[in-house]
Parts: sequence; structure tokens; C-alpha cells
Amino acid sequence: MPKTLTRPAWLLMMILSLVVALTAYRYLPRIGPLAPNVMANRFVDPFLFLHVAGAATALLVGPFQMLAGVRARWPRAHRLLGRVYVLGCLSGGVGGVALALGATAGPIATAGFGLLGAAWIVTTTLAWRRAVQGRIAEHRAWMIRSFALTLAAVTLRLYLPLAAMGPLPFVEAYRAIAFLCWVPNLLLAEAWLFAAPSSAPSRSNLSPSPAAGG
Repeated sequence: MPKTLTRPAWLLMMILSLVVALTAYRYLPRIGPLAPNVMANRFVDPFLFLHVAGAATALLVGPFQMLAGVRARWPRAHRLLGRVYVLGCLSGGVGGVALALGATAGPIATAGFGLLGAAWIVTTTLAWRRAVQGRIAEHRAWMIRSFALTLAAVTLRLYLPLAAMGPLPFVEAYRAIAFLCWVPNLLLAEAWLFAAPSSAPSRSNLSPSPAAGG
């Protein structure tokens, strides 16, 4: 990412993450408009609560973990928020896998969202393990992958209005979105890491690494 685009990109990501997280929290008390396909999931209780509480919290915390200035000035706060982020991802991932098994859009949607949940758990766990082992560069690289998957909650909601206006039946478009909401995110993260494998975690004061303890 060019240095001149880092701050605007981070601000946009932070705003979108906060908006999606805060609106998603309405599913905890189940107040306001709730998506019928979500509420029709046969595993909605108790896994919707587990998924929303974890995923929304990870979205709130993740963007601030990317700030190198926070890591440098307040390392204890960074490590504490990192643990919150990891717990949020693991909770959200477990809940997401369970909800995928009960998806009303059929086996393609189940596969897409199930793989997302599994990849989210794996990348976050590997990032945490690398931090514990003191392998900080690897830790940050895995956290970039983890947060790319966390942002699937944002890209999903960007796709949904387009699906509603598109030529395909919504259910068909939703099945495609089950993969499109996260596969391109992960590919972009890999491309970014490949382009700057050594400098990516510390290129600027807004370097992408929502770390658990790095």
C-alpha cells in the first residue's frame, strides 16, 4: 500500500468496521430489523449470540491494533486488546461454523461460510501461537490474514445491496457472496505480504498488524 494512501485507507476501514460492528450488536438483544434468513437458521440459538458477540468485538478492536504508534507507546494495552481480539475471532469463528451448518441458502452457502469460519480460527490461532513463541514478524503476517477474514463482515454487507439490485435471484447471489465476502480479502492480504514480506508490518505508523502480543 503506498504510504500516501495508508491513512485514508485505515480511516475508511475503521469507519466501516465500527458501523458494521455497532449495527451487528442489535442481534444480541434482538432489537430492530433482523434479517429473516439469519433468524431462520436452525442453529440460531445459541450460536448467533456467540458469533455476533465475538465477530463484532473483533471488528471494533482490530483497526486499532494496526496502529504501530499504539504498539510502541502502549504495549500492555496492545497486548490486552490483542487477547480480546483473539477471543473475539475464536468465538465468532466457532459460532460462524455452527451457523453455516444451519444456513437456509443450501450447501454452497454452508461451504462458503463454513470455510470462512474455519480459516478465521486457523489464522488467528497461528497468529497467537507465533506471538507466544516470540516470532513477531510471522505473528503480524498471520494477523494480517486474520483481520482480512474479520473484514468479511464488512465486505459481506457491501455485496448485499448489489445482490438485491442484480439480475440474479437473491438466493443465488447470496451463495456466491458466501465465498466472495472473504476469498478476495485473503488473496489481497497474501498479495500485500508477498509484495513487501519484510517491511509490511512496520512500513508506517499505520502498518497492518492487529496483533495479539507483537
